[in-house]
Parts: sequence; structure tokens; C-alpha cells
Amino acid sequence: MRKYDFDSVIDRHGSGAVKYDDLQQTFGSEDLIPLWIADMDFAVCPDITEALRERMSHPIFGYASPSPGYWDSIIAWLDRRHGFKVGRQDITYIPGVVKGIGFAINFFTRPGDKVVIQPPVYHPFKRVVEGNDRIVVNNPLIKTADSYRMDTEGLEELVRREHPRMMILCNPHNPIGLQWSEETLREVARIARENDMIVVSDEIHGDLMLDCRRHIPFLAVGEDARAVGVMLGAPSKTFNIPGMVSSWCIIKNPELRLPFYNWLETNEFDAPTFTATIATEAAYEHGEPWLEEALTYISENIDFTERYVAERLPKLAIVRPEASFLVWLDCRGLGLSQEQLVRMFVNRAHLALNDGAMFGDEGVGYMRLNVACPREVLKTALDHLADALS
Repeated sequence: MRKYDFDSVIDRHGSGAVKYDDLQQTFGSEDLIPLWIADMDFAVCPDITEALRERMSHPIFGYASPSPGYWDSIIAWLDRRHGFKVGRQDITYIPGVVKGIGFAINFFTRPGDKVVIQPPVYHPFKRVVEGNDRIVVNNPLIKTADSYRMDTEGLEELVRREHPRMMILCNPHNPIGLQWSEETLREVARIARENDMIVVSDEIHGDLMLDCRRHIPFLAVGEDARAVGVMLGAPSKTFNIPGMVSSWCIIKNPELRLPFYNWLETNEFDAPTFTATIATEAAYEHGEPWLEEALTYISENIDFTERYVAERLPKLAIVRPEASFLVWLDCRGLGLSQEQLVRMFVNRAHLALNDGAMFGDEGVGYMRLNVACPREVLKTALDHLADALS
């Protein structure tokens, strides 16, 4: 029997939630079931809410510094959940993972430098590279019968030919939900070190491993990775607290770490708000039981989606994720153009999903479905889709 409630439908309209209050601006309609932006529609772990409520009861919100318990909670979490040892000197705060990628691009590269990404991939990767006057070079994933794999041979050839200064790794991969194997991560690290390329590893979905799988942090796979790696993570996706803006950066190599962390400190990019540190510490110290129940519920939602698609939407297919609550929905069997596909979802099914094309040309024919919602809402959404396609 569950301790926590994931079935209640919570009205988020008017709360400033992008997922709900930006529907009109993004999709041209408010009359949609929002299954797009990657946050959950579940109530936050009560221990986090209580810790924030207790602090908010104090009448002064002055300048604040992180308590030792904040850092200890991150270090203990990474060790307990992933067997990954981190020293206090290795870690610093950053105000968001995408911001952290932007900081790394601006510090470690120069305008005109090349940066590798692996589409179909989280769309801000391309935007933050090009918006900072760097050049994207693509190492697309290879489609297999029911999933994808990394093209490491193509990566090595690309790196030797183009001489990129940086690679942005998505581990686990968004939108596919793949956890890269230790062998694959070691190969990436070898290629990077041999070619003087920094690897920025976005591991924000690393705590959301499904079906008892193990997350493999990039920095944990060997000396090559530790020499070239910048690892970014956060409790935000894990505990549904992205509004707290609490993320962290880990660098093992002091030749990379010391100048970068000094630059962050000089510009006060490493200065968290007290709400961020309090929420993070409460999440990592007390939120594990909530997370385990949430992961079970998400897995059951994915099972439900898989069965529903097989039974009622036979022209569609899903790539079952190994991590996170995002499902890569293969709609190529419908024979629609991407514009027609998006229009069908919005205008006929009244659903707001992420357009697969935003993740790169390799995403054409796909949509990204967020299943972190009460099952009643998920069923209603799939019923809408089935009716639209009938």
C-alpha cells in the first residue's frame, strides 16, 4: 500500500506553471491536456514542503549561505544511490543545468569553436551552443529495431575531422530515456581525452532510473572521464522542484575545476538562494521513500501506455525508456507530415505534447509524451488520441 498519493488530480492553472499557463502562448489553445514540459503533476514530497514552510515562518529573509548539511546531503545521495564518491572540493552550486552548460561553453570554449551534440536530443543543447556563437556538430544516434544506440565510431571520426572543443552528453538521454552503458561512456571518455575535448554530462534524469536499473555517472567510469568531465545534476526532475532552481556541478580534474569554480564564484553564479538549499537538503535526506513510490507509479504508467498503444493505437509505437517519465512516441506509421502530426495532436486530440522535430531532424515523425501524471489523466489523454485517430 502506498504512503503517498499520486492519483489525485491537482489543478495547477493560475500557479505560474509553464506547463499549464503557457498553453495558449505555445500551442494556440488553452483547451488541451498538458503532457509536454518535463515536470510532474504529483504533489511534492511532504518533507520538502514542511522544511520550506518551517523556514518561511521566520520573519526575515536575508542573505543566506548554504549549511554544511546541504553539501553533505548531495555527497551522501550520490554515494548511496549511485555508488559515486564525491569530495566537498569537487562540487559547487549552479542555478540550473542549462545555465551550467551555458557557463561551461562560455568559460571553456571561444566563439567559433565546435560543440558535439547527439540528436534527437534535448533541444536547449543546440540553442545554447548557437546562441553563444559556437558551432553545433551532430553525432546522431543510430536507430535500432526498438530503441537507439550511440554511434561511437562516427563520434571518433567526427572528432578527428572537426576538432570540437566540447561535447554535450545527455546521460540518461532525453528524449529517448537511454542510460548509456559503462562501455559506451568509457569509449566517449577515451575519444575525448585523446582529442583534448571536454565532455559536459547532463545527468539531471540520473535519479529516475526505472525497473531497478542503475545509473552510471560519466565521471565514475575511469580516469579518462575524470580528466575531461564536467558533470551536471539536480534534484529538480527527481523530486519535482524545478521552481527551486537548485542544481550542482561536479568536476574531478583540478585543472578544469579550480579556474572554472573561481570564475563562477567571482561572478556569484555559485550563490544559491536559501529556498534552493533547504529544498535540496530535505529532498536528499528524507525524500527517498517518496521517490521509490513515484518511480513505481511512473513505471506502471509506462506499462499502461505500452498496453494501450498496442491495443488501441496499432499505428503508433513507443520506445520504452530506461529512465525518467518521458516516452518517445513513434508516429511514423500514421503517414503524416510533421506539421499534420502536430496539428492532429493539438486540434483533434486536444493534447499538448512536445513536437519531436524540436529535438532535431531525427525527431521528425515522433512526439514526446510526459506520463508523470495521475493515471486517470493519462487514460483520458490516450482516449482523446484514439478518438482523434479513429
